[in-house]
Amino acid sequence: MRLRPALLAVTGVLTAVSLTACGSGGGTSADAGASATCPGGKIRFGVEPFEDPAKLTPAAKVLAEALGEQLHCPVQLAVTEDYAGEVLALQNGKLDIALFGPLGYVFAHQRAGAEAVASFGDSSGKVSSYTAGLWVPADSPVREVKDLAGHSLALSSVGSTSGDALPRKALADAGLKTTDLKTNYAGGHAEALLALAKGTVDAAEINSQQLASATQSKTFDPAKFRKIWASDPIPNDPIALRKNLDPAFKKAVTDALLHLPADKVGQLGALLAVKQAAPLVAVDKSTYQPLFDLADTLKLTDKDL
Repeated sequence: MRLRPALLAVTGVLTAVSLTACGSGGGTSADAGASATCPGGKIRFGVEPFEDPAKLTPAAKVLAEALGEQLHCPVQLAVTEDYAGEVLALQNGKLDIALFGPLGYVFAHQRAGAEAVASFGDSSGKVSSYTAGLWVPADSPVREVKDLAGHSLALSSVGSTSGDALPRKALADAGLKTTDLKTNYAGGHAEALLALAKGTVDAAEINSQQLASATQSKTFDPAKFRKIWASDPIPNDPIALRKNLDPAFKKAVTDALLHLPADKVGQLGALLAVKQAAPLVAVDKSTYQPLFDLADTLKLTDKDL
């Protein structure tokens, strides 16, 4: 599956921003515009489309509104249409801060100089993590990755860490070429899981976040399926800032993010399989070095979005 052309992707982000603006407390936009914590009169916050928008948008709005209250600045929330659109919007100054998937952050750093500052903490105060996985029906003859030869596999979206890059590396590590099986992009983690549940593919990527969400909502019964591969833990999604923001503003946003109450973070964290609501924790580029290494190993660039 090919993603939309870059121009259309950016247009999609701008439309989402204008439709999903959510105001915070703390004064009028005119007052906020004169504040060091609100230099443009608003903060534009992008979120990657890692979950069904019906679940993702309200969860992200809780965090966005809490951030606005901390900074006394209206926050405009945009759940972007795809990974590429989010990277381009940050690069083109259409977003100030953004929640990226780990691999999406790699591309955002390479292309737009995105600076990771916070991610979702666990109960011990460390950055939480998740895993990629490949699943088949419980009665499938496929026992390990190499057995997928000749079968169909649903991946998530181009550029996804757990739904694209890591499963493709697992295939390569098992000695499989792209021509050895039928691989297609379902359009998202939920769609890949649904393709397996409906029996339209022989196998699918299901990461631990989507597994938890689908199991809780009873749209997936793990007992009827079997995991044949899992990745090493992946540090959870970072919130990153646009490189060319004023340093004082970047510090204010970072401090505000790291001091948000756990209950303002927990709803979005739950969609990322963070079991217990906890505050955000500080991260930086080094936290995601394994993903930079993965991109190098697979020779991935932002063009792969």
